[in-house]
Formats: sequence, structure tokens, C-alpha cells
Amino acid sequence: MDFYYSPRGSGCRTVIMVAKALGLELNKKLVSPMDGDHLKPEFVKLNPQHTIPTLVDNGLSIWESRAIAVYLIEQYGKDDSLFPKDPKKQALINQRLNFDLGTLYDSFANYYYPLVRTGKPGSAEDFKKIETSFGYLNIFLEGQDYVAGDHLTVADIAILSTVSTFDILDFDLSKYPNVARWYANAKKVTPGWDENWSGLLQLKAVFEAPIALLKMDLYNMSGSPSTRAVIMTAKAVGVELNSIQVNTFVGEQLKPEFVKINPQHTIPTLVDNGFVIWETRAIVVYLVEQYGKDDSLYPKDPQKQALINQLLYFDMGTLYEAIAKYFFPLLRTGKPGTQENFEKLIAAFNLLNTFLEGRDYVAGSQLSVADIVILATVSTTEMVEFDLEQFPNVVRWYKNAQKVTPGWDENVERIQNAKKFLAENLIEKL
Repeated sequence: MDFYYSPRGSGCRTVIMVAKALGLELNKKLVSPMDGDHLKPEFVKLNPQHTIPTLVDNGLSIWESRAIAVYLIEQYGKDDSLFPKDPKKQALINQRLNFDLGTLYDSFANYYYPLVRTGKPGSAEDFKKIETSFGYLNIFLEGQDYVAGDHLTVADIAILSTVSTFDILDFDLSKYPNVARWYANAKKVTPGWDENWSGLLQLKAVFEAPIALLKMDLYNMSGSPSTRAVIMTAKAVGVELNSIQVNTFVGEQLKPEFVKINPQHTIPTLVDNGFVIWETRAIVVYLVEQYGKDDSLYPKDPQKQALINQLLYFDMGTLYEAIAKYFFPLLRTGKPGTQENFEKLIAAFNLLNTFLEGRDYVAGSQLSVADIVILATVSTTEMVEFDLEQFPNVVRWYKNAQKVTPGWDENVERIQNAKKFLAENLIEKL
């Protein structure tokens, strides 16, 4: 039989141990989800749900590990000991198999798999569900050597695969004495345990490996303050962005392929594994909440978060708006905005100067996304002639922000390139 699998997968290891118990030889075909093997047309043809494990037995294609395990026993077992035909015994085994999938294994996936994607485990609530799941299993095993009945069954094998996955991540089984006792015995009596453990060691290496820099597509225009805010935030949380330039001066944002991604056709636009988000301040908050190692840049505390949101809205609706209306016409006409636009610009900086009275950061006592976004906006004045010295609190904050904000050097480089572009554009206009 052809068996499409990954040795690291819990479900795959379940099937391998069941096959070993039945004396079956599987023609193993390695599938690497990380490399997208499961999405190749030839595999999707076998399994439209493109999941592993998948078994192909003489033209019959079946997936879902517990369904595969039961099929193998019923089709090839020399007896029915692993999955008895007695309805009551079978019902108990099915109950445990469903408990494994929907409760025990689910709790593992929700708490531990985020480690691989983000470097952080799930929430405290997710961990509590693990403890609850093991509490149930401990009750099931009171006075029992096996999870469903008086001898080894497919339920033991499936749950052994799951429990051993917790084991490699040093989950403390000693708190659940019945589980610990059962586990010690199950390892001895289950055929294929060694191969299960070998796959687990490969899985452990994945969890222990340094988290690779996560890559996301950022559609952007190099010198824009909005782009620079996202880039500095990404640097702060340790994710790598695949920068895709969109030249709005020649209308690239209106191309059908971009409008399909973002119907509003604005930049920056972030695409993270199929999830699309635009609007700078929404992007930076998403990056911090999704990938930040802690919540320091955007605290979960409602009052601290409210203050940061207030400054983000101030930036978008007042400060950035004022800079855009006064300076951006230079790109189109070679001349700045009106005197009224200039007065609004001064008023916006006066407000920021007031906010920063006696403060090192714009919102609270530490660097936050509000500082990063406003830093991108304020540093835009480096491209043109504008006297920041008339706003002493802003100048003090600005000097400190440059030192403590990750990605400042790239921000400066992009500003210099934009300044050069602006100078060339002005010459053409004149």
C-alpha cells in the first residue's frame, strides 16, 4: 500500500504503529507540508483535502489517521483484538478515538504549534485545556492498564502517539499518575514504538530549531512614511518582509493583479500567508499582536492601548495629514501647499510638542507602535526644509526615538533616496 506521510506527524505515527502491529508493509512516500508537497496536483488528485496521512490501497484512497487505522485492522487484522466487533467494546474505543482527536490532540495543537509559526506558545487558556484533557485521561485510566478495555487496542496506539508528542516537549506527566503508569506500559507493549520515537525526535528538532525569519509580502513605495513605519515595526518584532515595489507615479497600484489583492489599491499592503491587510496602522498592530514576543509595543491593558490608539489616530488624521497636504504637492507641482496648509502643519507639531511635555515616548513610558509610526511621519521632514527646533519636546523625543527604534538606519536610507528623487523631480518641474 502507498502511504503518504511525514514521520513527524502524530497521525502518521499512529498508522505506522498499527501497521506494525498487523505485520503490514507500507510503501512510504514522504510528503513535506513545509515544502508544499501536499498541494501538488498529483497529491490533491488523491486527496482533495490535501492532508496527511493518506493511504492508497489498490485504488482506494483514504485519509484521516484514525479512519486509516481502523480500516487496516478490519481489512488485514488476523483477529479483531485491536478493534473488536462487539458493539459495546467498539463504542468505547470510538469514544476514546474521538476524545483523542477533538480534545487531547486538539489541546496540543492549539498550545504548541504556534511555537513553530511565531516562536510563542498559545495562551494560558490553551494550556489550561491541556491540563483539563490530561485530567480526563487520568480519570479514564483509573484502575485500568489500557484506555478502552482490558487489552491493547487502536485507541491505545492513537493516544500513545499523542501523549508521546507531549513528552518530547517536556510536559510534566507525573501530575497524572494513571497516565504516567499507562504510558510506561504502552511504550513496552506497542509494536512500532521505536519508529514512533524516531519520528518524535525529528519533530523535537523542529521545535528546538531557531525560529526562521518569517517572510511576508509587503507591497509598498520605498520612501513613503507609511511604508517606513511598517518596516521599522517588522524589524522590532523580528519578521522579514519581502518588499514588492509599487510605483504609484506610473499607476502600478491600478494594475488588475494588485487591485485583486487590495480593491482599495492603496499602499502599503501586507500579505501574510494568504491574509491580506492594508492601512499602515492596522498593519503595524497586526504584526505586533501576531508576531511580537511580548505586548510591549502594543500592550493588552485597555488604558495603555487606548492612549496608543489615540496617538495613532492623531498621526493619521492630524500630523500625517498636515505633512501630506503641505509637502506632497511638491511632487506633483514643484510647489508646497497653501499658507493655510502650513498653519495646520505648525498647529499639528505644536500639539505633538504639548503631548511630549515631560515625556520620553508619545504614549506611555516605553517605546510603542505609536512612537514608530510618528517617527516615520516626523522623519519625513528630513526630505524638505522644515525647522523642528521650534518644537523642543519633539526634538528631544526625535533624537531618542532614532536611537531606540529598530530599523532606523533603513528608515534613513529610504528617506535619503526619496529626497534624491524629490530633488530630481523638482528640477524637472522647474
